[in-house]
Amino acid sequence: MSRAALLVLADGRFPAGGHAHSGGAEPAVTAGRIKDAATLEAFCRGRLHTAGLVAAGLAAAAAAGLDPLLLDDAADARTPVPALRQVARRLGRQMMRAARATWPSAELDALAAARPRGAHQPVVLGLAARSAGLTPLDAAHAVAYENISGPATAVVRLLSLDPFDATAVLARLAVDLEQVAEAGAAAAQRAVTEGPGVLPAASAPLLDITAEAHAAWPVRLFAS
Repeated sequence: MSRAALLVLADGRFPAGGHAHSGGAEPAVTAGRIKDAATLEAFCRGRLHTAGLVAAGLAAAAAAGLDPLLLDDAADARTPVPALRQVARRLGRQMMRAARATWPSAELDALAAARPRGAHQPVVLGLAARSAGLTPLDAAHAVAYENISGPATAVVRLLSLDPFDATAVLARLAVDLEQVAEAGAAAAQRAVTEGPGVLPAASAPLLDITAEAHAAWPVRLFAS
């Protein structure tokens, strides 16, 4: 295992396409639900304990060696909104390109062949972590962090929020992030023997609703 590999995987400059997505922050800013650091923190905390928890479980399970095709189906079942399924697969396709170039493996090649239009991003990230020699908990940490760092970075651009304030938000969410990553990894450990049905299935209806509306906007700064 290499902690350096975890730093590479979690780095916002890793070319996995996340910079083009706001994680629901753009419609939240437009609706006035995010207007400063305090409301950004509330948004990120809610996202972390719902979408982030689901992603952490899926990524950890992929890193633990569960069948990625079964996990991709499980991700579909946990993503009822078509717009978010398309986003997850688009990001997964880009993550796959970056992962295969960085940590080539037969498992990544097999998933790419089976899902040429892209598997769900958390599944690909977890398999990338496995290919890099990382643990399921590492994968859960990486995907949980990505779930809040993306919106925080987007809000800096959308609101001209002070980047120091945005970074402070991420730091204040460190305990929550640890809890979510550990819960996702624990669920993945159960899934090894009990199947993917035991993985988290938390929902965030407002994120689902705004994702569908955002996808229909004629002009937007971010893809999602």
